[in-house]
Amino acid sequence: MNRRNGWAAATAALLLTASPSVSHADGTGEAKFASVCAACHGDKGVGTEGLAPPLVDPALWQALGDKAPRYIAGVMAGGMSGKITANGIDYIGLVMPTQAELGADDLVAIAAYVLKDLNGLPAGPDKAEVEAALAAPPSHKELRALRKGE
Repeated sequence: MNRRNGWAAATAALLLTASPSVSHADGTGEAKFASVCAACHGDKGVGTEGLAPPLVDPALWQALGDKAPRYIAGVMAGGMSGKITANGIDYIGLVMPTQAELGADDLVAIAAYVLKDLNGLPAGPDKAEVEAALAAPPSHKELRALRKGE
């Protein structure tokens, strides 16, 4: 490899590893979930009883239908508090903090992992939907109502 090609390869590798954007297709959503979300929601989103509900909940996501991407974007952008019930277990008094500091690209990748990979839905929120939620996060009350189908 000549010097020019070596520099080009090194520069490309640096740009790829330093890029803040993520892609669902390359597994970054799963990796980001594992490094950020799994601490509370458990490995592979199975939940932690008494702490955080499971995100593997096909019945919830299917019931939300086309509102599922908006719901998950809103929860990640604004956090969540108050009583929610998942798989017959009440989660009360704990607060999921906003994950806005991760940025839209990471949130899109995480949402795609949760909705598509863990729950078999066809799509997660797109970047515009996540950016809208970050710009004007829904209230926790609005999110709980959406979760209940209201």
